[in-house]
Amino acid sequence: MVIGILGGGQLGRMLALAGYELGLRFRFLDPSPKAPAGHVGDLVVGDYLDPAAVDRFAAGCEVITYEFENVPVEAVKKLAARLPVYPPVRALEVGQDRIAEKTLFASLGLEVPAFRAVGSSAEVRAAAREIGLPAVLKTRRMGYDGKGQAVIRTEVEMEAAWARIGEHPGGLILEQMVAFERELSVISVRSRSGEMRYYPLIENVHAGGILARSTAPAPRVSAALRARAESAARAVAAHLNYVGVLTLELFQVGERLLVNEMAPRVHNSGHWTIDGSVAGQFENHVRAVAGWPLGSTAMAAESVAMMNLVGHIPDRAAVLEVPGAHLHLYGKSPRPGRKVGHITIAGSTADVKAAEARLATIVQRS
Repeated sequence: MVIGILGGGQLGRMLALAGYELGLRFRFLDPSPKAPAGHVGDLVVGDYLDPAAVDRFAAGCEVITYEFENVPVEAVKKLAARLPVYPPVRALEVGQDRIAEKTLFASLGLEVPAFRAVGSSAEVRAAAREIGLPAVLKTRRMGYDGKGQAVIRTEVEMEAAWARIGEHPGGLILEQMVAFERELSVISVRSRSGEMRYYPLIENVHAGGILARSTAPAPRVSAALRARAESAARAVAAHLNYVGVLTLELFQVGERLLVNEMAPRVHNSGHWTIDGSVAGQFENHVRAVAGWPLGSTAMAAESVAMMNLVGHIPDRAAVLEVPGAHLHLYGKSPRPGRKVGHITIAGSTADVKAAEARLATIVQRS
């Protein structure tokens, strides 16, 4: 079976690496000839809206998926008229628009931060009076890793934020800034038959808007909190008739969980599953879209941590010398703010904490 993947970044690369062990083959469509997935599969270079490139990409594929949610919906709809596409187009549409996301969550009875769609500086001021400050002004579309957003604490910051991102063609959203205790994510996978499985809740720490570290299982998680997270994922997946890996990003406030965003794809906070679970998120995504039984989401170690490598690659020998550490590089040239790889550490909780501290020193001095 040949699976076509829209996008040739590191997520597509890791999907293929997981799928090859199952005897699958992969083809990628990406505008860049330097897309890192091209190192591990057939790369068609072309625009997502170029009919000739799309035809070359789709020829011989049996099913289509995507590795990021900013693929043009128009292109995916055209492919869906020819081939099965998973996750479904509706999930992509929702995942591209923060207003659509939060509207869907609220309609399903899930708690979300207060939000308003805004289209002018006057509407930002009016929304801020309703929601209160501090708040976050975000682009409705295309923002990721802290891009396309600005924290607003004062009237002066409000004007500066509007001047910086107010003319974004996709529109904006003003969201209440939540005084959360921590950020969590729940990663689930749903098969074509509707079976769902869930990985343990994950605790995430960000730096500069980019995920820096994930820990699984998240410590201090009650059974009720985990059930609430899984129920939210199940509600969203059932509503969308979802197939594949689905991630919900969550804010924890006491025993409350506020749903912030969804990612209709494999997710950075789930990279630990490659080395730390029986069947990782990449393997389970390709199993789901291929129509095969799902693998176990049980952990293969007591504790697992994931550290993102952003902007530079540390000394490889030093990293690999740390017990329990697994180095994953994406074949990307380092530059400031760019994710170039990650490290996972699996083992006992005490051993993982010790390894994290040692690795932090290695990464900092590189």
